[in-house]
Amino acid sequence: MTRTDVIVIGGGLHGCCTALHLARRGLRPIVLEKNTVGRHASGVNAGGVRQLMRHTAEIPLSMAAMAAWETLAETLGPELAANCGFVGGVGQIGIAQSAQEMDWCHERVAEMHALGYDFEEVIDQEELRRLVPSVADICRGGLVSRRDGHANPFRTTQSFRRRAEQLGARILERTRVIGLEQGDGGWTVTTDNGVFRADIVVNCGGAWAWQAGAMVGEGFPKSHFASTLMVTSRMPHFIDPVVIGIDRVLSFKQTEAGTVVIGGGILGDPDLDEETAETVADRMMESAETVYEFFPILRKATIVRTWAGLEALMPDIIPVIGPSRVARGLWHAFGFSGHGFQLGPIVGSVLADLILDGESPIPLDAFSPSRFTAEGKLKPQAH
Repeated sequence: MTRTDVIVIGGGLHGCCTALHLARRGLRPIVLEKNTVGRHASGVNAGGVRQLMRHTAEIPLSMAAMAAWETLAETLGPELAANCGFVGGVGQIGIAQSAQEMDWCHERVAEMHALGYDFEEVIDQEELRRLVPSVADICRGGLVSRRDGHANPFRTTQSFRRRAEQLGARILERTRVIGLEQGDGGWTVTTDNGVFRADIVVNCGGAWAWQAGAMVGEGFPKSHFASTLMVTSRMPHFIDPVVIGIDRVLSFKQTEAGTVVIGGGILGDPDLDEETAETVADRMMESAETVYEFFPILRKATIVRTWAGLEALMPDIIPVIGPSRVARGLWHAFGFSGHGFQLGPIVGSVLADLILDGESPIPLDAFSPSRFTAEGKLKPQAH
């Protein structure tokens, strides 16, 4: 049996970041990962570092995360920060094709201004073409967040892992949690690779996080999905910003190597038990056709690879971050519903604040586990 201060369940970006920040605060975290670090959502997402078009409850967290991205060297050290491949300030653009979509853009910015946020702005067709000269004439304008950018998800997750280990965290792969029990001596975490004890457990289990909750009688939604991506052959440089659709299924960026990574929410076929996700050719074609329609230059590209990753999906599309509602010393951070990568560098810091200080400087009430019933259903919202 191994005794330590804190056990983190899940070796994705949020789990590794949590271990890093807890280690910085003097604790001895052990991360238990049933597969390999970054195997699912953290390592196979599109890599967007996006404040644009977020749920309003996420905006304070997203803004703090952007500051963390821009100061990665302070958290990771220069070498590991550079390994993340973060490119900021190129912007993310939500492209509008119709007058209705443009109307929505104006409504969105008005709502943002009313909340005190000014990082999103409406752009017309002329400004869109200035930012993205290769865009098709059918595109009328859209929304831009000029501070946004992108990074390499796999390398970012590995950088946070390595920094956590440098600070004293232990990360154990191929170690599946099969039991979670609280007693007078703290938590006993049983795995297929030994038994661990700690005063604190942090559940960063992604699509499988509900299982940890079920082990202590805490219900969460079991919903999940497979987000799919594809990458093209190398092309001459033609775009700097990351682009997404307003109503259309569209998301892509061009990497430094010249390849284009295309996502946008096309769903694959997930298998939670087998821990696999398969892409579906017909659905990938829908995504490709939208990209071709908005950016005719991509008709010259060849799709060379497709892949998918599993992620938890909350019914209100925002994550669960906070203390367990049934057990002391248990904390949750999961359910990022396909847009948790940008939040990664701040979530671990927030959890360390909550665990060690009892509070966070960032408002987190909207993400509380208490918004779910004992059976894991979302409680009706008061109006």
